[in-house]
Amino acid sequence: MHFADEAQIKVTAGSGGKGCTSFRREKYVPYGGPDGGNGGDGGNVVFEADPNINTLVNYVSKKHFKAPFGDPGSGQNRYGRHGEDQTLLVPVGTLIVDAASNELIADLNRPGEKMVAARGGIGGKGNANFKSSVRQAPDFAELGEPGEEKMLKLELKLIADVAFIGYPNVGKSTLISRISNARPKIADYPFTTLIPNLGVVKVGDTDFVVADIPGLIEGASEGKGLGHEFLRHIERCKFLVHLVDITHEDLKGEYKKINGELKLFSPALAKKAQMLVISKIDSASEDQLQVAEKVFARKKPLFISAVAGKGIPEFLYRLKDEILKMRKKEKIVKPKKAEPKVFRPHEQLSDARYYEVTKEDNAYRVSGRRIEQIAVMTDSAKRGAIVRVFDVLHKIGATRELVRLGAREGDKIRIGARVFEFMNLEK
Repeated sequence: MHFADEAQIKVTAGSGGKGCTSFRREKYVPYGGPDGGNGGDGGNVVFEADPNINTLVNYVSKKHFKAPFGDPGSGQNRYGRHGEDQTLLVPVGTLIVDAASNELIADLNRPGEKMVAARGGIGGKGNANFKSSVRQAPDFAELGEPGEEKMLKLELKLIADVAFIGYPNVGKSTLISRISNARPKIADYPFTTLIPNLGVVKVGDTDFVVADIPGLIEGASEGKGLGHEFLRHIERCKFLVHLVDITHEDLKGEYKKINGELKLFSPALAKKAQMLVISKIDSASEDQLQVAEKVFARKKPLFISAVAGKGIPEFLYRLKDEILKMRKKEKIVKPKKAEPKVFRPHEQLSDARYYEVTKEDNAYRVSGRRIEQIAVMTDSAKRGAIVRVFDVLHKIGATRELVRLGAREGDKIRIGARVFEFMNLEK
């Protein structure tokens, strides 16, 4: 399978259904009255972290995802059906970033975690909602609210307990295939591993996830080699296993260069706990073993051969002990049950009456979340619907402010993307 850890997509939530304009007409019922029902809400676009997915490849070829619209309302006060949510499954560890502002929206780092990326528009109210003592036969209904539309960047950071790092061809892939269920492609040339490999290791009653990160080289943090594409995958790991090939000439130099690249990429990454492992001892001479022991005497390295199986049991039990220590230090944070408050129109909100009036070159602008929402849902073909907009402006006090700034009958009033001709209902 092709590995993809970055993608840019467009998501569009469903628009709300249109409210219905209808009047009850029945035999022997002299006073029918309005009975238009509300439209259904549009579907949301929702991301969900799925542990069975490990790549963003589904979002590389397809770039636009839409949620269904809400159905329109109908007569006899029948409501339209809500649009279903469009759920997009992504790997655990996916970051969702607003492409325009580069702001992090969500970090889905737990299986089953969800977030609403684009909210569906609410359905428009039918004309039955606008009946009053002074408006007994409203001939208008609301349009559905448009759904949100966003450009998003998806970035994957693999979640593993342990990351294997080191120069290309030091035996990382062979080791992960020996101790886990991963089956990476292995060959005797540099950059065999082109994608990170994940494997599950079980030692006694403890299991943990290991990641084989493609070989780093000097300059990886600046974009050289393959490592720059995968350095971020190491950031979430609790522990690093640094492999050094005993058959190489400059053991200490390679070790320092890799740690230098980690520090250049992220100082926090360079501070992660490391275990030094000297690999391929089955191919080493006595002199090479003595040199490695002398060079890394203070690091207390482990000597292993993944091919011959030498040192593997000791390596696994030491790795298990380190993982258990890390897990014990971690603070258990209970997920918050309360969901963030979602703005829903037509609800009594503390800022529902907020507005701001400003004078522009040849028009006046009225800003405010609720009034802009009413404006976008107004059917401009119906005079009664337009009168309702100015009735709301009158009730919240915006009409008085417009007059104070010099607005006269017929002047352009901009509310969101809509333009109306000013009506002064305070006369």
